[in-house]
Amino acid sequence: MRDSSSNWTYLLLLTLAGEAVFILPFVLQRVFRATVLDVFQINNTELGLCFTAYGLVAMVSYLFGGPIADRFEPRKLIALSLWSTALGGILYATFPEFYVLQILYGYWGFTTIFLFWSPMIKAARIWGGTKDQGKTFGILDGGRGLVGALFGVFTVALFANSLAGTTDALLEDTRTAFRMAIYGSSFVITIIGVLIWFFLKTRKDNDEKVDHLSFKLVKEVVKLRSVWLLMAIILCAYVGYKTTDVISLYAREVLRYDEITSAQTGTFLLFIRPVAGVVVGFIADRYSITRWLIISFIICIAGSLWFVSGWGHSMLPLFLVSIFTIAGGVYAARALYFAVMEKGKIPLNLTGTAVGLASFIGFTPDVFAGVMVGAILDNNPGQSGHQFVFLVLAAFSLVGCWAAWRYHHHSKR
Repeated sequence: MRDSSSNWTYLLLLTLAGEAVFILPFVLQRVFRATVLDVFQINNTELGLCFTAYGLVAMVSYLFGGPIADRFEPRKLIALSLWSTALGGILYATFPEFYVLQILYGYWGFTTIFLFWSPMIKAARIWGGTKDQGKTFGILDGGRGLVGALFGVFTVALFANSLAGTTDALLEDTRTAFRMAIYGSSFVITIIGVLIWFFLKTRKDNDEKVDHLSFKLVKEVVKLRSVWLLMAIILCAYVGYKTTDVISLYAREVLRYDEITSAQTGTFLLFIRPVAGVVVGFIADRYSITRWLIISFIICIAGSLWFVSGWGHSMLPLFLVSIFTIAGGVYAARALYFAVMEKGKIPLNLTGTAVGLASFIGFTPDVFAGVMVGAILDNNPGQSGHQFVFLVLAAFSLVGCWAAWRYHHHSKR
């Protein structure tokens, strides 16, 4: 049962931190993808290689950062992660050369994962107790989506305000505007780190820490079948999440929207996440978390096939409905894949290690998805390239649906 010190302020702070740390490496390019390609003078494949650098460092960070979360206090690890990530924004705002940009993304792969990811997931699982895992992770991921959407509105406003009165923006004008978005984001991330350091408090007897770190604990987690199924579920769901990065670009290249309208389309996408996460989280606790995870993947399949068909996208209302469908499935799956740990009988005191191990494989799309999507788009210009991307998503969603079905039956034994 949740104790009195684990109040809603705790979950609010965790939610703020949970998305703020990913604003610079992920959310800005999701909202401003076309702008990012312009101001850094790179193509989709090169941006994908930046994410590969991030993913390679992140993979090692997941593996070694997991046990750290089982040993040390979450608030200190999370605050340090936020501050070090915001520091990278200073270099980002100089619009460095491509090879420096890759190094920066590798740096962010360490700061956003090693000290952050497993501590955040473990802190959320502790707050949720034994009966509210769906609600907890639904609120966490949905809340993170709302924070990301608000950051999107905030940065688009900064960007648009900086370009106000400019009819034909030159490259330097665009860079100046985007620099304001970077600095504004970095400042807010720093402030959230301060709040986490002073106010994210947990009772020592409720933190479920291990006394020491050892390879024996890792071996114990490796033996759990639920952890291996969780790897497959996360991997397939995360491919879907990475694919949503191209929707603002789809609006620009296929529907011919301008930069600001395309960015607003990406921001609309972000507002779907809080709705999907919270709604499915509350429903899943009332019925079955694992069943709703399966349903989430089915929705992903339907949404991705809709994009493959291209039907109705010339009409804005149907385009928005297609975005809502695919994003609803993707974000619902994201909200639930860590919520099923309780069902899979993964020990609470080994949560960090289990999360690190499952994430090591589950988040490998950070390594290959960006390059894969970038290569498909660059080699197949226009609508055909985007159709290939969503066809790949449909295939991954089908595999994810199978893994979720297997997890559901495993948890019932």
